[in-house]
Amino acid sequence: MERIHADLLIPGRGAPVRDGVVVLDGGQISYAGPASGAPGTPGAVTHHAATVMPGMWDCHGHFMGMRTLDLTRLPLERVELRAARSARDLRAALDAGITSVREVGGMGVFLGRAVAEGTLAGPTVYGAGAILSTTGGHGDLHSYPLDWVGGPSWPDMGRLADGLDECARAVREQLRLGAKVIKICASGGVLSELDHPIHQQFTTAELRVIVEVAGLADRVVAAHCHGKPGIIAALEAGVATIEHGTYLDDECCDAMVETGAILVPTRTIVADIMANKESVPDYAYAKLEALAATHAEAVGRAHARGVTIAMGTDIGVSTPGAPTSWGTNGAELGHLVELGLTPLEAIEAATAVAPRTLGPQAPLSGQLAAGYDADVITLTADPTADITVLTDPAAVVGVWTGGRQVKGAAAVPAAVPVA
Repeated sequence: MERIHADLLIPGRGAPVRDGVVVLDGGQISYAGPASGAPGTPGAVTHHAATVMPGMWDCHGHFMGMRTLDLTRLPLERVELRAARSARDLRAALDAGITSVREVGGMGVFLGRAVAEGTLAGPTVYGAGAILSTTGGHGDLHSYPLDWVGGPSWPDMGRLADGLDECARAVREQLRLGAKVIKICASGGVLSELDHPIHQQFTTAELRVIVEVAGLADRVVAAHCHGKPGIIAALEAGVATIEHGTYLDDECCDAMVETGAILVPTRTIVADIMANKESVPDYAYAKLEALAATHAEAVGRAHARGVTIAMGTDIGVSTPGAPTSWGTNGAELGHLVELGLTPLEAIEAATAVAPRTLGPQAPLSGQLAAGYDADVITLTADPTADITVLTDPAAVVGVWTGGRQVKGAAAVPAAVPVA
């Protein structure tokens, strides 16, 4: 049993508590609240911190082992090499306070197993397997011969699917890999060479089949969407989340509120590329430059109109310190605050809201409350006063996943019972 006593307890949902205590009993939280009401814990290992809060989720990341944002290089490196790089990315995520990742395309379905069995230290990973895309769509590698890409033998890249039967089969292939969520490209994208971010890609009928087959296994669908046509079609088909949402207008926002769909804005990748033009091919920078300001406006509009927002970054680079590299995940909270959320709302997007992006697969996570998973972080300062605290992994001094401390020196057992 462990006991964390903090000057400030941020529960994930609800008002912060001054002079708070969290008690970890095995893999679950048994108490979280005011120190005055905390139970006695004789012999418990006791920690002290400025702030304690739930471990954060990144609801849009990629474990691909890339050293560049040029996706055309993916097939040029062995998957074994990229998997080895991703092992370090798992550690970098933990050190940044990320205790859960909804991995929406990459090797997460495999790395998550290695974490669960204790082979690797890392966040809990809820992987999607391959990203489903139309031929020529955002998940295609346009510069390669078509028969080189897009088949089921590339489970960490795009899976091309055209027509109702092929879409159903592609979903079932990801379920066979152990996918906890299905990821699709409902519009064009930025890092892909030829398609346009506004254009819808899957037909509405194809989208409905994907959602239906995923739903049979209690999985939800995450839809990469920039343009309004793809956003509306995806919402009509029943997707659970809209990723990016660049061209959200009032009609789209109202539809998201009505359907309960969640927006995962991924402002980090937009800001990082805009600040590092050399990090992407020229065609990608040109596309991003054309939509960056619109994306910022869309996130602010969505928040103002009551759309539920979850934190996600689109991080996928394995080079430490590079743009969109693992370990810089906390930057997304700063971007959300810049775009209109309060610090407490941004924290809720990264904690209490985040598990809902998995639908029926959602665990009891993201809150400091009795019965919830003991995924907890401690900080050197109060992020509600300065959200940039969460952008610095050095400020995350303690990390627990499933009740096991994986960052920070373990404290010693209390010599006397703590009242």
